[in-house]
Amino acid sequence: MQNSLSDYNLWLVGLSFLVSLFGAGTGLLTSRRITKADGSVHPGWLVLSAVVLGGGAVWAMHFVGMLAYRPDIPITYDLNLTLMSLVVPVALFGLGLWVTSRNPESVLALLTAGSILGLGVAAMHYMGMAAIRSEAVIGHDHTLMAVSVVIALVAACVALFILQRARGMLRAASAPVLAVAVCGMHYTGMAAMRLEPGVGQPDYFTGAVTGPQMLLLVVLAVTLIYVVSLSLVWGQEMRDLRREATAG
Repeated sequence: MQNSLSDYNLWLVGLSFLVSLFGAGTGLLTSRRITKADGSVHPGWLVLSAVVLGGGAVWAMHFVGMLAYRPDIPITYDLNLTLMSLVVPVALFGLGLWVTSRNPESVLALLTAGSILGLGVAAMHYMGMAAIRSEAVIGHDHTLMAVSVVIALVAACVALFILQRARGMLRAASAPVLAVAVCGMHYTGMAAMRLEPGVGQPDYFTGAVTGPQMLLLVVLAVTLIYVVSLSLVWGQEMRDLRREATAG
């Protein structure tokens, strides 16, 4: 059984894109602080950027997008796998940002970092899909799966290229490009999913998460992370301006 547009709450689909867009914008702002003036990496900004991008722009988008999916059969999500799917993109985004921050002028480093970010998006998605608990048997269209991974890889590399090489307002395009990468990968991956009638009735509520309460918690959590991150960026900008004024 293929999923169709009617299986989705379109308001939540739109919300998932906004979560990813604001996460990408916030994370890309914090990531500009990772490399110090002497070329070394600032661990605090690296970790914060990885959490905002991997946890907010990627994982939270996926979680909201999954809650937007409303098939005719009840589904819930394994809590342990869901939490593991949060750790994976945060770790891989941290690694990718470290690679490109260490070698900001290297095309090879950019492609390597973009590939790591893209794989982080894809790994998170399919680990999140593995967390689905349902009476149905879940299969996938392998062609669409491959397309979804290619979307993540290419768009992540493009987003990093724009962030590092573009100047002025064009640089801001890196955020929507990354958000499109995450959402494009997610919903292409969802289109690849096939639900077939299964045998037996699983215990949906053993170690499972579901419902509007979780949606509210996720949205509130990522909003708090974004606000704190932007406040830290703004505070650092103010300190830099005061330092420049004093030096001048």
